Amino acid sequence: MTPIHPLRRLLGYAQSYRRDIRTASLYSVLNKFFDVLPEVLIGAAVDVVVKGEESFLARHVLVAWGITDVWHQLLVLGVLNVFIWGGESLFQYLYEVRWRQVAQDLQHRMRLDTYTHVQKLDMAYFEHQRTGRLMAVMNDDINQMERFLNGGANQIIQVFCSSIMVSAVFFALQPGLAIVALLPVPLILWGTFWFQGRLAPRYAEVREAAGDVNARLNNNLLGLATIKAFATE
Repeated sequence: MTPIHPLRRLLGYAQSYRRDIRTASLYSVLNKFFDVLPEVLIGAAVDVVVKGEESFLARHVLVAWGITDVWHQLLVLGVLNVFIWGGESLFQYLYEVRWRQVAQDLQHRMRLDTYTHVQKLDMAYFEHQRTGRLMAVMNDDINQMERFLNGGANQIIQVFCSSIMVSAVFFALQPGLAIVALLPVPLILWGTFWFQGRLAPRYAEVREAAGDVNARLNNNLLGLATIKAFATE
């Protein structure tokens, strides 16, 4: 049986939160869209200063309004810049609030479901499982999931969107340069998955070590009263 990818399992578990996840993802995409536009405006401003009334903006965008004067073109770019930075700040606030809400709600639900599942297990299961490992899963691993939704999911979406947007601009302006710039991408992707495959077993070892530490700490704390009683005598 082929194991299910953890991200797919997480999305399947969070079906009741899919609407919130889609909304948060939309805010992340719009934030990245507004975040990329200032670089485009800088290029347009340089084009206006160099070519004046023959700029791309004057000939293809503002010609319908009869705006060809250099000063008026720069004024339009300035207004657009204010609007774009306002949109970027607005959607950054919205996606941070929505992703944080999804992360907190899903973290709380996952802890409740995990504890409920543990309560229903047979006693034979606990004979072969360390208490520290269960504590690591219910606390540390769920916290890692919350951190991923709180920041990692947005970063993945924004990297993907920025790559598409920058590639589209490159291909529209300089297709040859775009091809050269994208040549290392397959190698980078291969290296990423290779590193992930090498990292996964080591992360599992770290989780096992964390379980051992939690188990030892739990046993020491439970026996602390007995130890102090013998030490007093």
